[in-house]
Amino acid sequence: MWYNNILETIGNTPLVKLNTITKGVPGTILAKIETTNPGNSIKDRMAVKMIEDAERSGKLKPGGTIIEGTSGNTGMGLAMAAIIKGYKCIFTTTDKQSKEKVDALRAFGAEVIVCPTNVEPEDPRSYYSVSSRLEREVPNSWKPNQYDNLANSQAHYEQTGPEIWAQTEGKITHLVVGVGTGGTISGTGKYLKEKNPDIKVWGIDTYGSVFKKYKETGIFDKDEIYPYITEGIGEDFLPANVNFEVIDLFEKVTDKDAALMTRDIARKEGIFVGNSAGAAIGGLIQLKDKLKPEDVVVVIFHDHGSRYMGKMYNEDWLRERGFLQDEKLTAKSILAKKESTEIVTLDATKSVLEAINTIKSMNISQIPVTQQGMIVGKIAESDILSALLENPGLKSAPISEIMTATFPFVDLNTSIDKISSLINKENSAVLVEDEAGKIEIITQYDIINAISG
Repeated sequence: MWYNNILETIGNTPLVKLNTITKGVPGTILAKIETTNPGNSIKDRMAVKMIEDAERSGKLKPGGTIIEGTSGNTGMGLAMAAIIKGYKCIFTTTDKQSKEKVDALRAFGAEVIVCPTNVEPEDPRSYYSVSSRLEREVPNSWKPNQYDNLANSQAHYEQTGPEIWAQTEGKITHLVVGVGTGGTISGTGKYLKEKNPDIKVWGIDTYGSVFKKYKETGIFDKDEIYPYITEGIGEDFLPANVNFEVIDLFEKVTDKDAALMTRDIARKEGIFVGNSAGAAIGGLIQLKDKLKPEDVVVVIFHDHGSRYMGKMYNEDWLRERGFLQDEKLTAKSILAKKESTEIVTLDATKSVLEAINTIKSMNISQIPVTQQGMIVGKIAESDILSALLENPGLKSAPISEIMTATFPFVDLNTSIDKISSLINKENSAVLVEDEAGKIEIITQYDIINAISG
Protein backbone atom coordinates (compact mmCIF):
# COMPACT_ATOMS: atom_id res chain seq x y z
CA MET A 1 0.00 0.00 0.00
CA TRP A 2 1.17 3.54 -0.70
CA TYR A 3 -0.16 7.08 -0.29
CA ASN A 4 -0.82 9.36 -3.25
CA ASN A 5 0.89 12.32 -1.58
CA ILE A 6 2.30 13.32 1.81
CA LEU A 7 -0.97 14.95 2.94
CA GLU A 8 -2.66 11.55 3.11
CA THR A 9 -0.29 10.56 5.95
CA ILE A 10 -1.67 13.22 8.32
CA GLY A 11 -3.46 11.92 11.43
CA ASN A 12 -3.85 8.53 13.14
CA THR A 13 -1.05 9.51 15.52
CA PRO A 14 -0.10 7.13 18.37
CA LEU A 15 -1.25 7.29 21.98
CA VAL A 16 1.62 6.44 24.34
CA LYS A 17 1.52 5.79 28.10
CA LEU A 18 3.81 8.00 30.19
CA ASN A 19 5.62 6.00 32.85
CA THR A 20 8.23 8.15 34.59
CA ILE A 21 7.62 11.88 34.30
CA THR A 22 4.10 11.63 35.74
CA LYS A 23 5.00 9.40 38.71
CA GLY A 24 2.88 10.56 41.62
CA VAL A 25 0.05 11.72 39.34
CA PRO A 26 -3.02 9.49 39.89
CA GLY A 27 -4.51 7.68 36.88
CA THR A 28 -3.27 6.46 33.54
CA ILE A 29 -1.54 9.30 31.68
CA LEU A 30 -1.43 8.98 27.89
CA ALA A 31 0.34 11.29 25.41
CA LYS A 32 -1.08 11.87 21.93
CA ILE A 33 2.15 12.05 19.88
CA GLU A 34 1.36 14.57 17.12
CA THR A 35 5.01 14.73 16.07
CA THR A 36 4.40 11.72 13.78
CA ASN A 37 2.45 13.96 11.38
CA PRO A 38 4.55 14.69 8.28
CA GLY A 39 5.10 18.32 9.33
CA ASN A 40 5.93 17.09 12.85
CA SER A 41 3.03 18.90 14.50
CA ILE A 42 -0.70 18.74 15.14
CA LYS A 43 -1.14 21.85 12.98
CA ASP A 44 -0.93 19.75 9.80
CA ARG A 45 -4.51 18.65 10.49
CA MET A 46 -6.12 22.07 10.52
CA ALA A 47 -3.82 23.59 7.86
CA VAL A 48 -5.14 21.16 5.24
CA LYS A 49 -8.73 21.55 6.48
CA MET A 50 -8.57 25.36 6.21
CA ILE A 51 -7.15 25.14 2.68
CA GLU A 52 -9.74 22.60 1.51
CA ASP A 53 -12.60 24.67 2.96
CA ALA A 54 -11.24 27.79 1.20
CA GLU A 55 -10.95 25.92 -2.08
CA ARG A 56 -14.56 24.76 -1.83
CA SER A 57 -15.83 28.25 -1.00
CA GLY A 58 -13.77 29.88 -3.79
CA LYS A 59 -11.71 32.04 -1.41
CA LEU A 60 -8.52 30.26 -2.50
CA LYS A 61 -8.14 30.11 -6.25
CA PRO A 62 -5.62 28.16 -8.41
CA GLY A 63 -2.12 29.66 -8.32
CA GLY A 64 -3.03 31.80 -5.30
CA THR A 65 -0.82 32.99 -2.44
CA ILE A 66 -1.48 31.88 1.14
CA ILE A 67 -0.61 34.62 3.67
CA GLU A 68 -0.69 33.82 7.38
CA GLY A 69 0.62 34.95 10.76
CA THR A 70 2.14 31.82 12.32
CA SER A 71 4.51 30.77 15.10
CA GLY A 72 5.85 28.14 12.73
CA ASN A 73 3.84 24.95 13.00
CA THR A 74 0.73 26.10 11.14
CA GLY A 75 3.01 27.61 8.52
CA MET A 76 4.71 24.25 8.08
CA GLY A 77 1.37 22.51 7.49
CA LEU A 78 0.22 25.23 5.09
CA ALA A 79 3.55 25.24 3.20
CA MET A 80 3.49 21.45 2.84
CA ALA A 81 -0.07 21.50 1.50
CA ALA A 82 0.74 24.47 -0.76
CA ILE A 83 3.54 22.49 -2.44
CA ILE A 84 1.18 19.61 -3.22
CA LYS A 85 -1.65 21.91 -4.34
CA GLY A 86 0.38 24.53 -6.25
CA TYR A 87 0.15 27.66 -4.06
CA LYS A 88 2.74 30.20 -2.91
CA CYS A 89 3.16 31.10 0.78
CA ILE A 90 4.09 34.28 2.68
CA PHE A 91 4.24 33.99 6.47
CA THR A 92 4.64 36.60 9.20
CA THR A 93 5.99 35.48 12.55
CA THR A 94 7.41 37.05 15.71
CA ASP A 95 11.00 37.51 16.80
CA LYS A 96 10.15 35.35 19.86
CA GLN A 97 9.94 32.22 17.73
CA SER A 98 12.91 29.86 17.47
CA LYS A 99 15.25 30.23 14.49
CA GLU A 100 14.65 26.56 13.69
CA LYS A 101 10.95 27.24 13.02
CA VAL A 102 11.72 30.12 10.65
CA ASP A 103 14.41 28.11 8.86
CA ALA A 104 12.01 25.18 8.46
CA LEU A 105 9.38 27.40 6.80
CA ARG A 106 11.98 28.77 4.39
CA ALA A 107 13.11 25.21 3.63
CA PHE A 108 9.61 24.61 2.23
CA GLY A 109 10.00 27.58 -0.11
CA ALA A 110 7.92 30.03 1.94
CA GLU A 111 8.76 33.72 2.31
CA VAL A 112 8.99 34.58 6.03
CA ILE A 113 8.73 38.10 7.51
CA VAL A 114 9.83 38.38 11.16
CA CYS A 115 7.93 41.01 13.19
CA PRO A 116 8.39 42.36 16.75
CA THR A 117 6.71 40.43 19.59
CA ASN A 118 6.24 43.21 22.11
CA VAL A 119 3.61 45.26 20.28
CA GLU A 120 -0.19 45.30 20.49
CA PRO A 121 -2.04 43.03 18.00
CA GLU A 122 -3.52 46.13 16.33
CA ASP A 123 -0.07 47.79 15.99
CA PRO A 124 0.80 48.01 12.25
CA ARG A 125 4.13 46.26 12.99
CA SER A 126 2.53 43.20 14.65
CA TYR A 127 2.56 39.91 12.80
CA TYR A 128 -1.26 39.93 12.75
CA SER A 129 -1.38 43.40 11.17
CA VAL A 130 1.40 42.78 8.65
CA SER A 131 -0.26 39.60 7.39
CA SER A 132 -3.60 41.43 7.02
CA ARG A 133 -1.94 44.27 5.08
CA LEU A 134 -0.21 41.80 2.75
CA GLU A 135 -3.52 40.05 2.08
CA ARG A 136 -4.95 43.40 0.90
CA GLU A 137 -1.89 44.18 -1.25
CA VAL A 138 -0.99 40.82 -2.84
CA PRO A 139 -3.23 39.87 -5.79
CA ASN A 140 -5.08 36.51 -5.63
CA SER A 141 -4.15 35.98 -1.99
CA TRP A 142 -5.96 34.39 0.94
CA LYS A 143 -5.35 34.62 4.68
CA PRO A 144 -6.48 31.49 6.57
CA ASN A 145 -6.53 33.38 9.93
CA GLN A 146 -6.06 30.27 12.06
CA TYR A 147 -7.23 32.14 15.16
CA ASP A 148 -10.73 32.93 13.94
CA ASN A 149 -11.19 30.39 11.14
CA LEU A 150 -13.47 27.75 12.63
CA ALA A 151 -12.16 25.13 10.17
CA ASN A 152 -9.31 24.94 12.70
CA SER A 153 -11.58 23.60 15.48
CA GLN A 154 -13.58 21.56 12.99
CA ALA A 155 -10.47 19.63 11.90
CA HIS A 156 -9.98 18.42 15.47
CA TYR A 157 -13.70 17.72 15.91
CA GLU A 158 -13.56 15.50 12.81
CA GLN A 159 -10.14 13.87 13.40
CA THR A 160 -8.37 14.29 16.76
CA GLY A 161 -11.44 13.77 18.95
CA PRO A 162 -12.62 10.57 17.24
CA GLU A 163 -9.07 9.16 17.23
CA ILE A 164 -8.68 9.69 21.00
CA TRP A 165 -12.14 8.25 21.70
CA ALA A 166 -11.34 5.12 19.67
CA GLN A 167 -7.80 4.73 21.05
CA THR A 168 -8.99 4.88 24.69
CA GLU A 169 -12.05 2.76 23.88
CA GLY A 170 -14.16 5.57 25.30
CA LYS A 171 -12.41 5.41 28.69
CA ILE A 172 -10.90 8.91 28.57
CA THR A 173 -11.87 11.04 31.59
CA HIS A 174 -9.63 14.12 31.10
CA LEU A 175 -8.16 15.99 28.12
CA VAL A 176 -5.18 18.29 28.79
CA VAL A 177 -4.11 20.71 26.04
CA GLY A 178 -1.98 23.84 25.76
CA VAL A 179 -4.18 26.63 24.38
CA GLY A 180 -2.99 29.03 21.67
CA THR A 181 -5.44 29.42 18.79
CA GLY A 182 -7.82 27.19 20.77
CA GLY A 183 -8.63 24.96 17.81
CA THR A 184 -7.15 21.74 19.20
CA ILE A 185 -8.75 21.89 22.63
CA SER A 186 -12.11 23.24 21.45
CA GLY A 187 -12.66 20.85 18.54
CA THR A 188 -11.31 17.76 20.31
CA GLY A 189 -13.05 18.66 23.57
CA LYS A 190 -16.39 19.30 21.86
CA TYR A 191 -16.35 15.88 20.20
CA LEU A 192 -15.36 14.07 23.40
CA LYS A 193 -17.99 15.85 25.51
CA GLU A 194 -20.66 14.90 23.01
CA LYS A 195 -19.59 11.29 23.56
CA ASN A 196 -19.41 11.69 27.35
CA PRO A 197 -20.40 15.01 29.01
CA ASP A 198 -18.49 14.03 32.18
CA ILE A 199 -15.09 14.28 30.44
CA LYS A 200 -13.09 17.19 31.88
CA VAL A 201 -11.22 19.47 29.47
CA TRP A 202 -8.28 21.35 30.99
CA GLY A 203 -6.55 24.18 29.12
CA ILE A 204 -2.93 25.02 29.86
CA ASP A 205 -2.13 28.73 29.80
CA THR A 206 0.98 30.81 30.48
CA TYR A 207 1.70 33.87 32.62
CA GLY A 208 1.31 36.93 30.37
CA SER A 209 -1.80 35.51 28.66
CA VAL A 210 -5.45 36.50 29.12
CA PHE A 211 -7.22 33.11 28.94
CA LYS A 212 -7.35 32.00 32.59
CA LYS A 213 -8.70 35.25 34.04
CA TYR A 214 -11.22 35.62 31.20
CA LYS A 215 -12.54 32.11 31.80
CA GLU A 216 -12.87 32.69 35.55
CA THR A 217 -14.22 36.26 35.57
CA GLY A 218 -15.43 37.10 32.05
CA ILE A 219 -13.08 40.09 32.18
CA PHE A 220 -10.53 40.74 29.43
CA ASP A 221 -7.78 42.25 31.55
CA LYS A 222 -5.04 44.04 29.61
CA ASP A 223 -2.98 44.18 32.82
CA GLU A 224 -2.60 40.38 32.54
CA ILE A 225 -0.69 40.83 29.28
CA TYR A 226 3.11 40.94 29.30
CA PRO A 227 5.88 39.28 27.27
CA TYR A 228 6.58 35.60 27.93
CA ILE A 229 8.98 33.00 26.56
CA THR A 230 6.78 29.89 26.28
CA GLU A 231 5.95 29.21 22.62
CA GLY A 232 2.70 27.98 21.11
CA ILE A 233 0.30 28.73 23.97
CA GLY A 234 -1.33 31.79 25.51
CA GLU A 235 -2.58 34.89 23.72
CA ASP A 236 -3.09 38.62 24.24
CA PHE A 237 -6.54 38.53 22.57
CA LEU A 238 -9.48 36.11 22.37
CA PRO A 239 -9.40 33.94 19.22
CA ALA A 240 -12.81 32.81 17.91
CA ASN A 241 -11.58 29.20 18.08
CA VAL A 242 -11.29 29.27 21.88
CA ASN A 243 -14.62 27.79 23.04
CA PHE A 244 -14.70 28.70 26.73
CA GLU A 245 -17.82 26.58 27.25
CA VAL A 246 -15.95 23.41 26.26
CA ILE A 247 -12.92 24.21 28.48
CA ASP A 248 -13.61 23.47 32.16
CA LEU A 249 -10.60 25.28 33.59
CA PHE A 250 -7.29 26.93 32.73
CA GLU A 251 -4.03 26.36 34.58
CA LYS A 252 -1.06 28.69 34.17
CA VAL A 253 2.50 27.37 34.01
CA THR A 254 5.65 29.50 34.31
CA ASP A 255 8.16 29.86 31.47
CA LYS A 256 10.80 28.15 33.59
CA ASP A 257 8.64 25.16 34.52
CA ALA A 258 7.50 24.72 30.91
CA ALA A 259 11.07 24.86 29.58
CA LEU A 260 12.54 22.43 32.12
CA MET A 261 9.59 20.03 31.80
CA THR A 262 10.04 20.00 28.00
CA ARG A 263 13.60 18.72 28.52
CA ASP A 264 12.46 16.23 31.13
CA ILE A 265 9.98 14.61 28.73
CA ALA A 266 12.87 13.80 26.39
CA ARG A 267 15.15 12.64 29.21
CA LYS A 268 12.62 10.60 31.16
CA GLU A 269 10.27 9.28 28.46
CA GLY A 270 12.45 9.32 25.34
CA ILE A 271 9.87 11.49 23.56
CA PHE A 272 11.34 14.52 21.77
CA VAL A 273 8.73 17.25 21.94
CA GLY A 274 8.32 21.01 21.94
CA ASN A 275 7.63 23.69 24.50
CA SER A 276 3.84 23.36 24.74
CA ALA A 277 4.17 19.68 25.73
CA GLY A 278 6.35 20.73 28.66
CA ALA A 279 3.75 23.31 29.68
CA ALA A 280 0.95 20.72 29.40
CA ILE A 281 2.75 18.18 31.62
CA GLY A 282 3.71 20.96 34.06
CA GLY A 283 0.05 22.00 34.29
CA LEU A 284 -1.12 18.40 34.70
CA ILE A 285 1.29 17.88 37.62
CA GLN A 286 0.03 21.11 39.24
CA LEU A 287 -3.55 19.77 38.93
CA LYS A 288 -2.80 16.20 40.12
CA ASP A 289 -4.91 16.57 43.28
CA LYS A 290 -8.01 16.73 41.07
CA LEU A 291 -7.35 13.23 39.68
CA LYS A 292 -8.29 9.75 40.89
CA PRO A 293 -6.44 6.44 40.31
CA GLU A 294 -9.08 5.20 37.86
CA ASP A 295 -8.88 8.29 35.61
CA VAL A 296 -7.58 8.10 32.04
CA VAL A 297 -5.90 11.35 31.05
CA VAL A 298 -4.86 12.26 27.48
CA VAL A 299 -2.27 15.03 27.04
CA ILE A 300 -1.64 16.45 23.58
CA PHE A 301 2.04 16.64 22.58
CA HIS A 302 1.76 19.24 19.83
CA ASP A 303 5.12 19.44 18.09
CA HIS A 304 8.70 18.22 17.76
CA GLY A 305 11.75 19.08 19.87
CA SER A 306 13.91 19.80 16.81
CA ARG A 307 12.22 23.22 16.59
CA TYR A 308 13.62 24.24 19.96
CA MET A 309 17.29 23.22 19.73
CA GLY A 310 18.47 26.80 20.21
CA LYS A 311 16.13 27.31 23.17
CA MET A 312 14.75 24.71 25.60
CA TYR A 313 17.36 22.16 24.51
CA ASN A 314 20.27 24.61 24.78
CA GLU A 315 21.81 24.75 28.25
CA ASP A 316 23.41 28.17 27.74
CA TRP A 317 20.05 29.64 26.67
CA LEU A 318 18.48 28.20 29.84
CA ARG A 319 21.29 29.52 32.05
CA GLU A 320 21.08 33.02 30.56
CA ARG A 321 17.45 33.13 31.73
CA GLY A 322 18.22 31.67 35.16
CA PHE A 323 16.25 28.49 34.34
CA LEU A 324 19.11 26.04 34.87
CA GLN A 325 21.20 25.69 37.98
CA ASP A 326 23.46 22.66 37.71
CA GLU A 327 26.88 21.41 38.70
CA LYS A 328 28.47 21.99 35.31
CA LEU A 329 31.48 24.32 35.42
CA THR A 330 30.80 27.89 34.33
CA ALA A 331 33.00 30.95 33.74
CA LYS A 332 32.30 31.96 37.33
CA SER A 333 33.48 28.64 38.81
CA ILE A 334 36.54 28.57 36.51
CA LEU A 335 37.55 32.04 37.74
CA ALA A 336 37.06 30.92 41.35
CA LYS A 337 39.63 28.14 40.84
CA LYS A 338 42.09 30.42 39.08
CA GLU A 339 44.77 32.57 40.70
CA SER A 340 43.77 36.20 40.27
CA THR A 341 46.32 38.01 38.09
CA GLU A 342 46.32 41.40 36.43
CA ILE A 343 45.37 40.99 32.78
CA VAL A 344 48.17 42.19 30.47
CA THR A 345 46.95 44.64 27.81
CA LEU A 346 48.54 46.98 25.29
CA ASP A 347 47.21 50.35 24.14
CA ALA A 348 46.37 50.53 20.43
CA THR A 349 48.87 53.39 19.96
CA LYS A 350 51.86 51.26 21.11
CA SER A 351 54.25 50.14 18.38
CA VAL A 352 54.56 46.66 16.96
CA LEU A 353 58.11 46.53 18.39
CA GLU A 354 56.75 47.22 21.89
CA ALA A 355 54.24 44.39 21.39
CA ILE A 356 57.09 42.02 20.41
CA ASN A 357 59.05 42.98 23.55
CA THR A 358 55.98 42.50 25.79
CA ILE A 359 55.19 39.09 24.29
CA LYS A 360 58.83 38.00 24.80
CA SER A 361 59.22 39.32 28.36
CA MET A 362 55.82 38.03 29.56
CA ASN A 363 56.13 34.70 27.67
CA ILE A 364 52.61 34.98 26.25
CA SER A 365 51.34 34.55 22.70
CA GLN A 366 48.30 36.88 22.49
CA ILE A 367 47.51 40.20 24.19
CA PRO A 368 44.23 42.15 24.36
CA VAL A 369 44.50 45.64 22.81
CA THR A 370 42.80 48.64 24.47
CA GLN A 371 41.68 52.07 23.36
CA GLN A 372 40.74 54.58 26.06
CA GLY A 373 40.58 51.70 28.53
CA MET A 374 38.19 49.60 26.42
CA ILE A 375 39.27 46.29 24.86
CA VAL A 376 38.98 46.75 21.10
CA GLY A 377 41.08 43.92 19.64
CA LYS A 378 43.97 41.54 20.19
CA ILE A 379 47.48 41.05 18.86
CA ALA A 380 49.12 37.65 18.50
CA GLU A 381 52.58 36.37 17.61
CA SER A 382 51.20 34.98 14.36
CA ASP A 383 49.70 38.40 13.44
CA ILE A 384 53.08 40.11 13.99
CA LEU A 385 54.99 37.48 12.00
CA SER A 386 52.59 37.70 9.04
CA ALA A 387 52.71 41.51 9.05
CA LEU A 388 56.52 41.75 9.26
CA LEU A 389 57.07 39.14 6.54
CA GLU A 390 54.92 41.31 4.27
CA ASN A 391 56.40 44.64 5.40
CA PRO A 392 59.44 44.69 7.74
CA GLY A 393 59.02 48.45 8.17
CA LEU A 394 55.87 47.91 10.27
CA LYS A 395 57.96 47.52 13.46
CA SER A 396 57.47 51.20 14.27
CA ALA A 397 53.75 51.26 13.25
CA PRO A 398 51.01 51.33 15.92
CA ILE A 399 49.60 47.90 16.72
CA SER A 400 46.12 49.16 15.76
CA GLU A 401 47.26 48.63 12.15
CA ILE A 402 47.70 44.88 12.53
CA MET A 403 45.48 43.92 15.47
CA THR A 404 42.61 41.46 14.90
CA ALA A 405 39.14 41.09 16.44
CA THR A 406 39.06 40.92 20.21
CA PHE A 407 38.74 37.71 22.22
CA PRO A 408 35.11 36.62 22.59
CA PHE A 409 33.34 37.97 25.69
CA VAL A 410 31.27 35.57 27.79
CA ASP A 411 29.21 36.14 30.93
CA LEU A 412 29.73 34.48 34.31
CA ASN A 413 26.99 31.89 33.68
CA THR A 414 28.47 30.63 30.39
CA SER A 415 29.10 26.89 30.54
CA ILE A 416 32.48 25.22 30.15
CA ASP A 417 31.17 23.58 26.95
CA LYS A 418 30.45 26.95 25.35
CA ILE A 419 33.78 28.43 26.52
CA SER A 420 35.71 25.45 25.14
CA SER A 421 33.96 25.80 21.78
CA LEU A 422 35.04 29.47 21.57
CA ILE A 423 38.73 28.68 22.21
CA ASN A 424 40.31 27.70 18.89
CA LYS A 425 43.14 28.56 16.48
CA GLU A 426 42.02 32.19 16.24
CA ASN A 427 41.21 32.63 19.95
CA SER A 428 43.41 31.18 22.66
CA ALA A 429 41.20 32.68 25.38
CA VAL A 430 37.87 34.31 26.26
CA LEU A 431 37.21 37.44 28.31
CA VAL A 432 34.73 37.73 31.16
CA GLU A 433 33.68 40.58 33.42
CA ASP A 434 33.69 39.44 37.06
CA GLU A 435 31.17 40.52 39.70
CA ALA A 436 33.31 43.55 40.61
CA GLY A 437 33.32 44.71 36.98
CA LYS A 438 36.96 43.72 36.40
CA ILE A 439 37.85 42.07 33.07
CA GLU A 440 39.39 38.61 33.50
CA ILE A 441 40.83 36.23 30.92
CA ILE A 442 40.16 32.47 30.73
CA THR A 443 42.61 30.33 28.75
CA GLN A 444 42.62 26.67 27.82
CA TYR A 445 45.06 26.11 30.69
CA ASP A 446 42.55 27.64 33.13
CA ILE A 447 39.83 25.24 31.89
CA ILE A 448 42.11 22.21 32.29
CA ASN A 449 43.11 23.44 35.75
CA ALA A 450 39.45 23.88 36.79
CA ILE A 451 38.51 20.37 35.57
CA SER A 452 41.45 18.64 37.22
CA GLY A 453 41.23 20.72 40.38
